[in-house]
Amino acid sequence: MSPNRTKPHEIVERALELSTADGCVVIADEESSANLRWAGNALTTNGVTRGRTLTVIATVDGKEGTASGVVSRSAVTAADLEPLVRAAEAAARAGGPAEDAQPLVTGTPASPDFTDAPDETSSAVFTDFAPALGEAFARARAGGRELYGFANHELTSTYVGTSTGLRLRHDQPNGTLELNAKSPDRLRSAWAGRATRDFKDVDPTALDAELAVRLGWAERKVELPAGRYETLLPPTAVADLLIYQMWSAAARDAAEGRTVFSKPGGGTRIGERLSRLPLTLRSDPNAPGLESSPFVIAHSSGDDASVFDNGLPVPATEWIKEGELARLTTTRHSAALTGLPLSPSFGNLILDGGGEKSLDEMVAGTERGLLLTCLWYIREVDPATLLLTGLTRDGVYLVENGQVTGEVNNFRFNESPVDLLSRASEAGRTEKTLPREWGDWFTRAAMPPVRIPDFNMSSVSKGV
Repeated sequence: MSPNRTKPHEIVERALELSTADGCVVIADEESSANLRWAGNALTTNGVTRGRTLTVIATVDGKEGTASGVVSRSAVTAADLEPLVRAAEAAARAGGPAEDAQPLVTGTPASPDFTDAPDETSSAVFTDFAPALGEAFARARAGGRELYGFANHELTSTYVGTSTGLRLRHDQPNGTLELNAKSPDRLRSAWAGRATRDFKDVDPTALDAELAVRLGWAERKVELPAGRYETLLPPTAVADLLIYQMWSAAARDAAEGRTVFSKPGGGTRIGERLSRLPLTLRSDPNAPGLESSPFVIAHSSGDDASVFDNGLPVPATEWIKEGELARLTTTRHSAALTGLPLSPSFGNLILDGGGEKSLDEMVAGTERGLLLTCLWYIREVDPATLLLTGLTRDGVYLVENGQVTGEVNNFRFNESPVDLLSRASEAGRTEKTLPREWGDWFTRAAMPPVRIPDFNMSSVSKGV
């Protein structure tokens, strides 16, 4: 950090001092990133960025209730503070009472490193990774394939201060690696991705070897019609589906009859069995390798978040317990409305199914079915059933008698993740994974491969 730049905790304290509102929350996000990009077995670009975003949340008590005003700006300096604070206060005074208004959080112990400088990433995060990537380029070149992709590492230090005395900090590293291998004629393509905190646990040479096998499978092409097929979903595809399911799991929406978790006749489906398998879907801010913020960081209010809840502790939570729906996301406001337990939104997602088999072992146990690589362009069709549609990409393979025998055409699918849980016949070993579709928004996931006896490939897609 530049010696002339105001320290984050100082800018938080100064913004709180400037506030004349009845309540104030200040969130400073210090962001840094480093990246590498490559194409055709050669690095093309690399770079490092730095940035700051400051969010001021002002609350004003009135005769009809408490209003809130939220203003966020980037590249904030000390000179920008007073106009920013005044803008948040003006927004609060101009707005009506906030439906989610609650007393600002108190009592959470201060973070011991609140006054320390923010953590920052740099190109040094790739010190061991870059040489291994060069080795992968050489192996790919010798094997007649081309590698494309990128590696990105971000580190965000978030400082939260409130007029009620909270002084909290969380440092969140977030790394992604996406690698795509193509045949020289570009007719065959295979993708693999990994999520990482520090690039010490990813091996690009191992990923290249995995992709080389898939390109070999794709030498034989098999055309299949649309239909229902026994399908093996790899962890990345399971993550994409269940992340969207959790984004649709706000308790208030369910209680008001608007979602797949609404109970016919009123109420929610909490307590209902969603899967015959002993699946447990959970979040835990202390999960090894998937660590996330142990307190609420809310830059805005919505169905599953409230700016009034900033600083609220986030406990480990089981959303589905041994196949039964156990919790839906709630703020303090929606918990009071629905009578359900307080269950703040989450920073990671883990599915445990009790299985021990790897994806390869599940392939070996398949008489005839499809093996997916990943899903993309996922869109919601019907919120009442959470019916989603999307496409397969970068390799759908035919499995016969325990062996992959060729690559089939891509498909459009129509499925509800809630329905899939009810029909899943096997779950393998849980492992960290990178969701392909939602990797720009959510990366901290661990999922098992899952077998679906009758996955609905609704139409043939001609895309790669």
